[in-house]
Amino acid sequence: MQRLTPYQTGLWLAEYIDIRCQLCRICRSSPYPELHQNTLDSESSSDRLVQATSTQTVASHKRRHQLSQHFSTGLLCAACHHSVVWLPKPFTVDIAAGITLSIQAATYYDYPIRQAIRTFKHDEDMTKLPLLLHVLRQLPRPHGCHAGNSVIVAMPTTNQRLVKRGFDPVSILSAQLSKHWQIPLWRGVERVDDAISQQGLTRAERLTNLDNAFALIQPPSVKRLLLFDDVATTGASLQALGRALYGTSPTRTADQSPPTHLYQMHAYALAHGSQL
Repeated sequence: MQRLTPYQTGLWLAEYIDIRCQLCRICRSSPYPELHQNTLDSESSSDRLVQATSTQTVASHKRRHQLSQHFSTGLLCAACHHSVVWLPKPFTVDIAAGITLSIQAATYYDYPIRQAIRTFKHDEDMTKLPLLLHVLRQLPRPHGCHAGNSVIVAMPTTNQRLVKRGFDPVSILSAQLSKHWQIPLWRGVERVDDAISQQGLTRAERLTNLDNAFALIQPPSVKRLLLFDDVATTGASLQALGRALYGTSPTRTADQSPPTHLYQMHAYALAHGSQL
């Protein structure tokens, strides 16, 4: 039997045992499939469950899905769910002449998500993880992307920051997104800078701070790259990562305008900006 990491055990307990809303802690939580009926995801949870399998029978997965629905208490009550799930409009950043990167976030960086993200990242408070993953699951799977033609590229961190913080929150979130979308993670790029934190910097300072921050370890084996970060305030980090990957394209030539046969890149984040 595969062993669960501590945070995975906590997620299981939160979703299947705790009957109180993870946000208000007052109302009874609602099972995710009931809340999901009013979200923007185009696929039903049962459809995703059936599509995710290649080794087990459809009947077996249907039985497991029915069993999970029977015992699932959910994470949030309906009121709290709709208070945090506001899918922002995608925004774009330039990564080269005539080339833009579209960034889609799952929600806005407002209260109470802002506080939950901060305590999760800076205090390693794993009790906030179920809430963050509930919001992350609202991201619609990119059209036409699957395990055979796409990979998720999580925003890498430096060894110095990893030692200081003790864990990598983006890795935890991206691993759960990979499981949800059934698209594998790709770790072929590393962060080589020891730049200061992006928090509190202007957009121009953020871009300068990230100059030459990423290095390719190995080329991707697919052309569809789905970049992911936890918070995209201005999109500077995702922009720098996109520029680094664009610059490594083996088919890029100077006489192409616009360039063709490059990696198809889209970016996603847990939270962005503010709706106020």
